[in-house]
Order: sequence, then C-alpha cells, then structure tokens
Amino acid sequence: MTFSRSFVRFNWITLVLIYLVVVAGSFVRITGSGMGCPDWPKCFGQWVPPTCSCELPGNYKDVYSEKRAKKIEKFANFLTSIGMEETAEKLRTDPQLRIEEDFNARKTWTEYVNRLFGFLAGNAMLLAFIWMIWRYRRSKLVFIAALNLVLMAIQAWFGSIVVASNLVPWTITVHMFLALVIIGIQLYLIRRISPSQSSLLKHPKWMLYLIWACFLITVYQMFLGTQVREAIDELTKNGFGRDTWTDQLGMPFYIHRSFSWLVLILLVIIAWKNEQMKRYKMIRYVFVFLIIELVSGVLLAYADMPGLVQTSHLIFASIIFGILTMLIFRGRSAT
Repeated sequence: MTFSRSFVRFNWITLVLIYLVVVAGSFVRITGSGMGCPDWPKCFGQWVPPTCSCELPGNYKDVYSEKRAKKIEKFANFLTSIGMEETAEKLRTDPQLRIEEDFNARKTWTEYVNRLFGFLAGNAMLLAFIWMIWRYRRSKLVFIAALNLVLMAIQAWFGSIVVASNLVPWTITVHMFLALVIIGIQLYLIRRISPSQSSLLKHPKWMLYLIWACFLITVYQMFLGTQVREAIDELTKNGFGRDTWTDQLGMPFYIHRSFSWLVLILLVIIAWKNEQMKRYKMIRYVFVFLIIELVSGVLLAYADMPGLVQTSHLIFASIIFGILTMLIFRGRSAT
C-alpha cells in the first residue's frame, strides 16, 4: 500500500512533537518544576494556570493535598491488585507525599508548557490514527497506530500519577521507559510508510550484532542514567556536595560511565567499517551524536555545568536510541 507524502510528513512531525515532550520533560526535571501544577490535566483547576498566588484561594494547599491523597490511594489499590503490596504501602504511609509546595509562577508555567507539548503530541497521534482509518484502514498498520495511541493515553495517565506521587523516583523511570516505547513504535510506523525509509541497510552479520549490542546497552544506559539522576537529587536534598557524589553514587554510576566508553568502542568499529563499505549516513549520525553525548556526560560528572547540559544529555541519548532503532528496523544481513 502506498501512503501519501502529506501523511508521511505528518507522522514525521508527530515524531518531532514526541521528542519535544521528552525535551520539555527533562527541562521540567532540571528546574524542579514537576510539582508546579499539583493537579492534572488542569493546572490549579484551570486550563490556563494562574500567574500569581493571589489568584488562588487561601487554603489551596489543603485542597490539593486532599485531592492528591485520594489519587495516591487509588493508585496504591491498583498496585496492590497487581501484587506490589510493599510499594503500595510505602505510598500510603509516606508523609512527604501530602506536603504541597508554595505557588511558584515560573515552575507552574514550565510544567504547563510541558503539558502543552504532550497535548500537541497526543492530538497529532490521534489525528494520524483517524487519517489512517479514513484513508488506509485496510493496512495492518492501523493496529500498530492504535497501540501507540493507547500507550500515549497511558503515558498521559501515568504522568498524573507521577505528579500525585510527588515525583517518586521509580515512577519517573517508568515514565521515561514508556516514552522510549512510544518513540520506537512511531519509528516503526515511519519505517513502514515512508519510501525514504523502505530501503534495507545490508550489513555483515557481525555488524548487525554490534548494532544490537549498542542498542541494548544504550537502553540500559538510559535506565541507569535515570537512576543516577534520581540518586543525585536525593544527595542534593540531603546536603551532599558535588565533590562527594561519585563516592556516594556507587556502582550504578561506574557502570553508567564505563558502558558509555564501551558503546563508543563498538561504534568506532562500526563507523570505521561503514566508511570502508556502504557509507550509510545513519551510522555517521549516531557516531557524531554519541561523541556529543559523551562530552555532555563528562561535563555533568566533573564540571559544575548548568542544567541545560542535563537536557542535552537526555535528548542526545534519545536521538541515539532513535537512530539505532531505525538501523535495527532497516538492517539486514548481507550474507
């Protein structure tokens, strides 16, 4: 089945919007704006949030603390139903989850912009799905598009849980993992509908194995990176300075750092052989982005750099994930 250019372009735009949600989410994280809006999907009960605490009732903290308590109880019941009783009990008994932050206009609007990007990405996926139903309903890709739309809805719902649980670390990790799955499925759709992505990239089997290794390590690296970032947040809250972070972070940090160099070595081999053979641009791109990613990682680990470096570290990791995903989707053995 042939898909129109406009439909293909729209799906590329949707992918960009999904990536912008990841960027905005990272910016929310580094600015500590995750609790800028205590409720969801509205912000302080409004579709357009306030700019001053004078626009809120005097007891707004009590109001939203009570609402959060109810949402936490519902989520705890859900966790109990799937066998996570210990985690559910921790949520129920953590007094910190009932404490509301003071209103901060900058944090509120930072979180609000993040939600706007999520709204745009979600609606773009919905429009793409409706478009596919309307013009290409005989395609088997309809089910893939429907799956990704459902995952986006789950991601939005889980975003409300992240807010309700006051950014409990493991919820942030799950939130990130779902984002990667959504990106992966969107890339698969583009791979199937776009003529520019239909050609196969033929590699020797050993190169395909190395690409798979880089992909799996990158996913694990992103998971570890989230864990390290969460640990650093806790250390900062407890008054530990940057000079003590390395000692306090322990094995996850060393694995994260070491695996980065492992990926570099593997990609050096892949890039070197690529220049000798087919010279695929995608492999060149992933190698360049990895260098930038490593530089940002070094700056984060050893220099007191601004928070924007953290955002670049995540976005380049996400781009590397995307390119490696496309290499896997399009890769075939040349033998």
